[in-house]
Amino acid sequence: MPSLNSLMTRILSALLLSTVGLSATATAEVPAERPLALLAADPGLQWGPCPPFFSEACRMTALHGDPAKPNSDVFFKVGGGDELPLHWHTSAERMVLVQGELTVRYQGHAPVTLTPGIYAYGPPKLPHDGRCNSDDACILFIAFEQPVDAYEVK
Repeated sequence: MPSLNSLMTRILSALLLSTVGLSATATAEVPAERPLALLAADPGLQWGPCPPFFSEACRMTALHGDPAKPNSDVFFKVGGGDELPLHWHTSAERMVLVQGELTVRYQGHAPVTLTPGIYAYGPPKLPHDGRCNSDDACILFIAFEQPVDAYEVK
């Protein structure tokens, strides 16, 4: 049979552990961000121009985060049949094609044709170009790790 001192030590330890657990639960902060779900056709999206070396039909819209800061998500839209000039980004790109059919060619690698739902990864600073093979616009979801930029390769 445990001694009274041993029993009291166990009870106090259990109370202390449960109090710490309750304290940690009670002080958990509510996240500042809200969940988000958007369609590419959402009328509330504010589409702006792409860098000037892309076609005039090219548009981008920020979905989450600030494109001037790390970790932002965008939709990138190009017209049907449009060519994407050779360019590179400081950031890696994590992409999923939302609409259309888009062929992407990274220098030194075989071209890849994306259809809706296909995921693609583009390493930072690796030059690439592409073409929207569809008659209608191609829309690409891109998650950037670094601020959004694009540099033309001449």
